[in-house]
Amino acid sequence: MDLEARAHSEHPDELRLWLRLLTCTQLIEKQVRNSLRDQFTTTLPRFDLMSQLERAPEGLKMNELSRRMMVTGGNVTGITDQLVGEGLVERVDVANDRRAWRVRLTQRGRKLFSDMAQQHEAWIVDAFAGLNPKEIAQLHKLLGKVKQHTHLTQTTTETA
Repeated sequence: MDLEARAHSEHPDELRLWLRLLTCTQLIEKQVRNSLRDQFTTTLPRFDLMSQLERAPEGLKMNELSRRMMVTGGNVTGITDQLVGEGLVERVDVANDRRAWRVRLTQRGRKLFSDMAQQHEAWIVDAFAGLNPKEIAQLHKLLGKVKQHTHLTQTTTETA
């Protein structure tokens, strides 16, 4: 039973919509996880870490990676250690800070990530193949309104 099946007709439409969004997200994420494992023998967290590094060619400090990925430093360290061992990322000393280093993709890591990113994009496009371009644009716009309202509500709550 997926999350959406938990809702009943007497529940508000907003709750049923929320559960549908969660269910869709989980189904797409499961497909991506399985495809990464099957085609690249890797995991979504490893892909996410490499994605962050791809956006920062000079590399990122471990605490920056942790913050961007919204996970603990221990999680980032474990994944980084694996990727260093496979020659996909490297640690580089940080000038003026002997306790810190930057992590960056190696050439081999960049090539592998490029291949994975192309496939990832194709999987996501395929996940939305049931919608036409107009429907995709409409859904994007509507979810943008939800995002904006939620962000404004959080900002108001945080400043109160």
